[in-house]
Amino acid sequence: MEIPNISNHPKLIAEPRIKMKKRMKLESLASLNNLDDGCLMHILSFLSPIPDRYNTALVCHRWRYLACHPRLWLRVDPFVKDLSLPGVFHDIESAVSAARPGDTILIGAGGSHRVSNIQIKKPICLIGGGEIPDETTLVCSRGSDSALELLSTCKLANLTVKAELGCCLLHRSGRLTIDGCVLQCETNPLDHLSCPIVSTAGGEEEEDSLSRLVEVKETVVKKIKGNSVTVLQTRIEGGAKAVATSGDLVLQRVRVMYSKAYLYFWFDVDHE
Repeated sequence: MEIPNISNHPKLIAEPRIKMKKRMKLESLASLNNLDDGCLMHILSFLSPIPDRYNTALVCHRWRYLACHPRLWLRVDPFVKDLSLPGVFHDIESAVSAARPGDTILIGAGGSHRVSNIQIKKPICLIGGGEIPDETTLVCSRGSDSALELLSTCKLANLTVKAELGCCLLHRSGRLTIDGCVLQCETNPLDHLSCPIVSTAGGEEEEDSLSRLVEVKETVVKKIKGNSVTVLQTRIEGGAKAVATSGDLVLQRVRVMYSKAYLYFWFDVDHE
């Protein structure tokens, strides 16, 4: 009996491989679905909020429930009437106060959110809920030093921050990432009255305060060296200059993209 040569029949080789890949995908998805809600939610918490975690809500009804669970998102909605809903707040300050380290705050689009010297002392992420940054606007009241004062590692994304006087963002310490935002200051201001980003990280005052809290010198150095600002695809409008620093950080690696209506910036504020 003649044995057929399988190598001469590519379809006989390709079809089992395709079936095997499909079976492996189904088995991997089934193994994930066998996990309980708490474990699966913990896995989803490691994903980037947008777009990865947001996209997981499209898998099935269960994944949508877990991906949108208040444990993973806090929501700011000034128009909500029922404040008994878990994880929903009328203003940003209340949401920041209730947030735990690592939480993500989704700020509702539409209208303006009034902010004034809000201190953020824990690592959290603030994301605008609109399709573009202009749909979610944070307005700093006149006479305030800043809209947000950041003292920990934080990320801001898809937001517009406006300041009439003072600065949009005051960076005290930690690693700050600004991704796809709009920072607007009053046009032609005095240097000391208006600036989109002000960083005082690594200054003498901060070093003295850290040395009082931490006795080990190496730990102090590590904390100070951990300060930086990273700006990605962000519009910066108005102000005397884009960044003002009074600590150890300096402006580095600046890139600018010109469009018909705006300038988009990429740069770092880091140690030399």
